[in-house]
Amino acid sequence: MTAYSGYKANERPLSFTIDDKRLEVRDILCRWAEPEKDFFKIIADDDKEYTLSWNRKSDLWLIEKIL
Repeated sequence: MTAYSGYKANERPLSFTIDDKRLEVRDILCRWAEPEKDFFKIIADDDKEYTLSWNRKSDLWLIEKIL
Protein backbone atom coordinates (compact mmCIF):
# COMPACT_ATOMS: atom_id res chain seq x y z
CA MET A 1 0.00 0.00 0.00
CA THR A 2 1.22 3.46 -0.79
CA ALA A 3 -0.56 6.52 0.50
CA TYR A 4 -0.33 10.27 0.18
CA SER A 5 0.68 11.96 3.41
CA GLY A 6 -0.05 15.67 3.39
CA TYR A 7 -1.14 17.50 6.51
CA LYS A 8 -1.61 14.10 8.20
CA ALA A 9 -0.20 10.59 7.78
CA ASN A 10 -1.85 8.29 5.24
CA GLU A 11 -4.27 10.97 4.12
CA ARG A 12 -5.47 8.94 1.13
CA PRO A 13 -4.48 5.71 -0.65
CA LEU A 14 -2.60 5.91 -3.96
CA SER A 15 -1.99 2.25 -4.82
CA PHE A 16 -2.18 -1.23 -3.33
CA THR A 17 -1.26 -4.81 -4.20
CA ILE A 18 -3.66 -7.72 -4.44
CA ASP A 19 -2.71 -11.20 -5.70
CA ASP A 20 0.76 -9.88 -6.62
CA LYS A 21 -0.76 -7.21 -8.89
CA ARG A 22 -0.23 -3.52 -8.19
CA LEU A 23 -3.38 -1.44 -8.63
CA GLU A 24 -3.56 2.33 -8.79
CA VAL A 25 -6.40 4.21 -7.10
CA ARG A 26 -8.25 5.95 -9.92
CA ASP A 27 -10.96 7.66 -7.87
CA ILE A 28 -12.08 7.97 -4.25
CA LEU A 29 -15.87 7.66 -4.16
CA CYS A 30 -16.27 8.38 -0.46
CA ARG A 31 -14.37 8.36 2.80
CA TRP A 32 -15.38 8.13 6.43
CA ALA A 33 -13.81 7.72 9.83
CA GLU A 34 -14.49 5.57 12.85
CA PRO A 35 -12.75 5.92 16.22
CA GLU A 36 -9.65 3.92 15.18
CA LYS A 37 -9.98 3.57 11.39
CA ASP A 38 -10.24 5.66 8.24
CA PHE A 39 -12.20 4.07 5.37
CA PHE A 40 -11.99 4.76 1.63
CA LYS A 41 -14.39 3.45 -1.02
CA ILE A 42 -12.36 3.61 -4.21
CA ILE A 43 -12.27 2.59 -7.86
CA ALA A 44 -8.98 1.06 -8.93
CA ASP A 45 -7.50 0.95 -12.41
CA ASP A 46 -8.99 -2.56 -12.89
CA ASP A 47 -12.45 -0.86 -12.82
CA LYS A 48 -13.46 -2.61 -9.57
CA GLU A 49 -14.68 -0.97 -6.37
CA TYR A 50 -12.75 -1.63 -3.19
CA THR A 51 -13.23 -0.53 0.38
CA LEU A 52 -9.86 0.05 2.02
CA SER A 53 -9.23 0.87 5.66
CA TRP A 54 -6.29 2.23 7.61
CA ASN A 55 -6.06 1.47 11.32
CA ARG A 56 -4.48 4.57 12.86
CA LYS A 57 -3.44 2.73 16.03
CA SER A 58 -1.65 -0.21 14.39
CA ASP A 59 -0.74 1.64 11.14
CA LEU A 60 -2.18 -1.29 9.17
CA TRP A 61 -4.03 -1.09 5.83
CA LEU A 62 -6.69 -3.69 4.94
CA ILE A 63 -8.84 -4.46 1.93
CA GLU A 64 -12.26 -4.67 3.57
CA LYS A 65 -14.45 -5.35 0.54
CA ILE A 66 -14.18 -5.97 -3.22
CA LEU A 67 -17.15 -5.28 -5.52
